[in-house]
Amino acid sequence: MLRILFLLFLGIGNLWAQNPTTDELINFWLEAERQVAEGDFEAYVKSFHPEAILVNGMNKTSVPIQRALDGWEAGFVDTKTGKMSASVKFRFSDQSIGDSTAHFIGIFRYEWQNSGQKSQIVYIYLEALLTRSNGHWQMLMEYQKAMATIEEWEMLVPFEKSLN
Repeated sequence: MLRILFLLFLGIGNLWAQNPTTDELINFWLEAERQVAEGDFEAYVKSFHPEAILVNGMNKTSVPIQRALDGWEAGFVDTKTGKMSASVKFRFSDQSIGDSTAHFIGIFRYEWQNSGQKSQIVYIYLEALLTRSNGHWQMLMEYQKAMATIEEWEMLVPFEKSLN
């Protein structure tokens, strides 16, 4: 009888641990990393809600995401054609997750290298607001708050661990 109760408890615990929303959000961030690394601009554009905005705390501006994407497109093209390499990684210090909305606070690490040049890395504090739209997660707001340090980055764990 004790063995049956233990197995039942174990099964219920596994159901609680398997959260499809969390899995979808982990996939959202993994996909963003892939899109940047491969220069997949078309997929990157689709990861944003059409009404999304970019807030830049470093220069105190707020623009529709399309304007920001217009400025970033050349980097994606250069990455896709091999003129440049790029990568982004995310780490979060806090998240609030619902069935159809999510808010993340953390830091992203962006590294790029133009052909024949030394690689460059920046760490930027990030807040992101996502919504589930038409069955897919999309970013409504990307707030690049301020520059961060490598030490601040290293204090955070990879997002896959912070969401599990």
